[in-house]
Amino acid sequence: MKNFPKALTQKLQLREQNNALRKLPIANNLIDFASNDYLGFANSEEIFNHTHQYLLENNIKINGATGSRLISGNHNLYGITEDYIAKFHQSETALIFNSGYDANVGFFSSVPQRNDIILYDELCHASIRDGIQMSNAKSYKFDHNDYNHLEKLIINQLEARNAKPDAFYIVTESVFSMDGDAPNLEELAILCEKHKCYLVIDEAHALGVFGDSGEGLIQYQGLQNKIFARIMTFGKGLGCHGAAILGSHKLKNYLVNFARSFIYTTGLSPHSVATILTAYQHLESQKEAIQKLKSNIQFFNQVKLQMGLKPLFVYSKSAIQCAIIPGNEKVKAIANQLQENGFDVKAILSPTVPEGQERLRFCLHSYNSEKEISEVLKLLSTFVF
Repeated sequence: MKNFPKALTQKLQLREQNNALRKLPIANNLIDFASNDYLGFANSEEIFNHTHQYLLENNIKINGATGSRLISGNHNLYGITEDYIAKFHQSETALIFNSGYDANVGFFSSVPQRNDIILYDELCHASIRDGIQMSNAKSYKFDHNDYNHLEKLIINQLEARNAKPDAFYIVTESVFSMDGDAPNLEELAILCEKHKCYLVIDEAHALGVFGDSGEGLIQYQGLQNKIFARIMTFGKGLGCHGAAILGSHKLKNYLVNFARSFIYTTGLSPHSVATILTAYQHLESQKEAIQKLKSNIQFFNQVKLQMGLKPLFVYSKSAIQCAIIPGNEKVKAIANQLQENGFDVKAILSPTVPEGQERLRFCLHSYNSEKEISEVLKLLSTFVF
């Protein structure tokens, strides 16, 4: 069909006018400061070979799951892997979803009920917000990492209602994907205990980065027993695909029965689940990559301070480092200059981030060298000053 709806054409034209039209990038051989493959697991030949060997040794020669996990797709590897993940993260249970997006949409669309309240950080990921929009619960955002504002919202909701909400769900991320900063999780946990709220944390960008074995920021701070649910995503630090929701046996049972993004989809293939298991085993056995990543984060922060670049950057001790350069046109131009000099650094444009908060997003990895870090920051300083 040659015709295309006029309203859709106008929306595309508006994106183009604002220099914000998204396009699929072409694969390149530039030095990687763009991917979420923090530990290099996605390109690990060792993980690839170990996964293949595991499948052969266990006579698993199936290409697909064959159906939903509730029908025919719940192959034995799921139970083995979920048990391993739960033990690794010191959780009662783990439930694997096909992606981090599916996990967040499934949780937030099904768990909070009509008489519940969801209070979420204003910078929470789109998948969290999409799930919240599908929920029957009332939802309100609080200022980024501002727990005075959060507590005021809790108190206001209690005072505004004749009956107390059945449950408050407080939602945030341990590492924010577009800023790289982290909340004060200990303070947040205390606040949730005070008001008897259920705390939900997305750990997508903390897995593989924080903790001696890359277990994430929650366990690194010893808060795992104070969290109602943790969402662990495997497409970043683990370099594969899928996600898991960690929580109690009751929560797992509830999600199996009511999370539509879990129920009404074909399960992951045995190969995908075996890759998740192998990647987790490598987190425990190969800590050199985790230590090298931590060293590179520290080195990046030292160099940006030495070069006078620190005022440009959002404060971060994670693998995500963002330099705020307002304006889609300006930040795209600098990103193009860095790419022309061999460094794959991506510009994050509005509307992905608010207008005036456009940025260069540097993702650090265990395989980046100190020379590469110094060179890319030196180039940045010449382009912005």
